[in-house]
Amino acid sequence: MRTVRLILLALFLMVLTSCGMKEKGTLVIYAGLYEDHAIKAIETFEKQTGIKVSYVRLSAGEVLDRIRAEKDNPAASVWFGGTGDTFVQAKAEGLLEPYQSLNAQMIDEQYKDSEGYWTGIYVGSIAFISNKSWLQQTGRQAPQSWDDLLEPEYRGMLAMGSPSTSGTGYTTMATIIQLYGEDKGFDYLKKLDDQNISYTSSGSLSGRAAGNGIVGTALAFSHDAIKFYKEGFHNIVISFPKEGTGYEIGAVAIIKNGPNQEEAKKFVDWALTKQAQELGKQVGNYQLLTHRDAQSPQEAFRLESLNVIPYDVNWAGKNRERLISKWKQLTYN
Repeated sequence: MRTVRLILLALFLMVLTSCGMKEKGTLVIYAGLYEDHAIKAIETFEKQTGIKVSYVRLSAGEVLDRIRAEKDNPAASVWFGGTGDTFVQAKAEGLLEPYQSLNAQMIDEQYKDSEGYWTGIYVGSIAFISNKSWLQQTGRQAPQSWDDLLEPEYRGMLAMGSPSTSGTGYTTMATIIQLYGEDKGFDYLKKLDDQNISYTSSGSLSGRAAGNGIVGTALAFSHDAIKFYKEGFHNIVISFPKEGTGYEIGAVAIIKNGPNQEEAKKFVDWALTKQAQELGKQVGNYQLLTHRDAQSPQEAFRLESLNVIPYDVNWAGKNRERLISKWKQLTYN
């Protein structure tokens, strides 16, 4: 009889443990935004909901590659931050789960997928980040045109994220192609490559290279430049191309067939709130925010103050694989 009771107790504990694990299972997130931003967001979400979270920080292209590799057995449930182009491609490849959060009603249509596959949480423009000392040494002003980067002084002194791994790099490339057209755009990209430009795995690395004086000018997001300046890189100058510049829509989405789907929905709901979006500026991140009531950082460059092109994130996402392949052939990378 004692043996029977022990067996029943063991079975009861197994069921109880199983239920507890299901309720308290760790939500895994792939984060494409800055690590300090991701940590602040996750800590706040855990405190407010009691849901445990772990994360992996990767560039946007790296997140997409990871999700592809894990398609048959996803390890993560949420993709948090990173350029919208990669989310569009992930949707096309069947890697995302549609979710129409009620909080998405507070996000303008231009910043979200109409079917709920991804929703924008921040926006940021492409800028030139230049080292002031290098400009003075070469007797140059901060670049004001895409053509300025083709001048002899810039040879070996340029950096940008690699379009194949960096969301920043791909947004830059897609901006140039949308601005000039595909043929002329790739002609320009070839000339830029002939300048012995350095391609980094992420856009932030190229910006820091300019801040450190390793290169003269980097092509990166303006909010990254503000972050670098606030961190002590006071030797940088921020400028924008007069012909027009593009911008990213950083997004959040649920990964298809990932574990803890209910917890993933709760995270998306939370990420689309005013409070959640305003956390970034508390840890030194300066993107524009998409929630209609959220207060963007005062330091952020407003799109309406810049000459921005009508950047087509859906076109950029649907053509991403083809354009990157063409770019690789062009640059032999």
